[in-house]
Amino acid sequence: MALDAARTLAFVQKTWDGEILPTLTEYVRIPAKSPMFDPEWKAHGHLDRAVDMIEQWCRARAIEGLRVEVVRIEGRTPVIFMEVPGRGDDTVLLYGHCDKQPEMVGWAEGLGPWTPVRRGDRLYGRGAADDGYAAFAALTSIQTLQAQGVPHARCVVLIEACEESGSYDLPHYVNALATRIGTPSLVVCLDSGCSDYEHLWTTTSLRGIVNGVLTVEVLTEGVHSGAASGIVPSSFRILRSLLSRIEDERTGDVKVSDLHAEIPRERIEQARAVSGVLAKRLAQFPFVPGMRPMHDDPLNALLAGTWKPALSITGAAGLPSPTDGGNVLRPQTSAKLSMRLPPTVNAVNAAKRLKEVLEAEPPYGARVRFETESPGDGWDAPATAPWLAQALRRASETYFCQPAMAQGTGGSIPFMAMLGARYPDAQFMITGVLGPDSNAHGPNEYLHVPMGVRVTACVASVLADHAQRSR
Repeated sequence: MALDAARTLAFVQKTWDGEILPTLTEYVRIPAKSPMFDPEWKAHGHLDRAVDMIEQWCRARAIEGLRVEVVRIEGRTPVIFMEVPGRGDDTVLLYGHCDKQPEMVGWAEGLGPWTPVRRGDRLYGRGAADDGYAAFAALTSIQTLQAQGVPHARCVVLIEACEESGSYDLPHYVNALATRIGTPSLVVCLDSGCSDYEHLWTTTSLRGIVNGVLTVEVLTEGVHSGAASGIVPSSFRILRSLLSRIEDERTGDVKVSDLHAEIPRERIEQARAVSGVLAKRLAQFPFVPGMRPMHDDPLNALLAGTWKPALSITGAAGLPSPTDGGNVLRPQTSAKLSMRLPPTVNAVNAAKRLKEVLEAEPPYGARVRFETESPGDGWDAPATAPWLAQALRRASETYFCQPAMAQGTGGSIPFMAMLGARYPDAQFMITGVLGPDSNAHGPNEYLHVPMGVRVTACVASVLADHAQRSR
């Protein structure tokens, strides 16, 4: 039986309006910060509250054969494991997460990270789009198939609570659940982004990441700057000079050759095909008046943001606020470095190389340390099978009335590198709702509700085509 597009959209819309959005609204209120940002997560209980909320919603679905279980390994964040039997021997793995980024500052008046606010098509608040909606969308896509009697493969839904910390708990669960997961022929990840809200977007590559804290110490305690400046070198100046070893401060180009990779021709052509859409998106970043992007050409901008290394400073310590800063030469300065890596660069090797470059021959004999977090590898998708290319095109044309679009993404989903290595024969549908100015991880983060509805319908369509592909 073929999937009826009108019935699918009506069912998905009704479920979103009446059941998903009310629960997502309550989910936003929970400060379920990832363990990196809330080391006392277990004592605080917020992650468990989010898991419990999603678990209860899922258990109430009218899905034949659905089994829902919260799996816990001692000392690790929990995982929600769901299984729905299906036709044949195939398995589809659908993935999402329920942990969140921290609050951030700069929220507009009336908005806040734990304050759900609906304004038109937007639900503001932390985590609804990244990635609270995923469990609801995954089960709704399965439920709409069953409501129409449309066959689907066996489906496993995995919702983790550690993604924003690099998914360091997830491999332990994947190993523990290996026999129950099986070997998926299709992986659907609902934690990616889109360059507009007018197409179905899939992700073809993800950058890797190395996070670390660079610290420069010059004194055991602060001293009067009038007595010390000119004699004791500034820890800030030394740190600034160390950063110049790895980045050209004029252009933003990363100087360490080991952190670069050749861009595959196929990815360049894919970027060229969607660069026109990106041109509109460049203007939607919240630049201050007179500011311009690093690249005027959309193609160069897209490749720079998806296949080239780039450094961001995401935090600092040892620096008092301007109002509190006295005439003191400070004893140390620390900066948190976030280095995005091309999809095919080994993150562990990149972390070692950065440490070597930054700690070698410290200026003036200062004490320099670069301490990294767990590096995350990027991911480059395998060639898309003809059936999946056709299924994505059909889904986008049906529910967006536009062709499907494919792009590399500048962010990281550490889970994908692990799955790509574990299931080398699987096909991947990496999609999501994080579009222009949705501002994931930042202030005023929001979920574009119509995008969530249409992505849910598209997943149902692809699941139906997946089940039909071998007939």
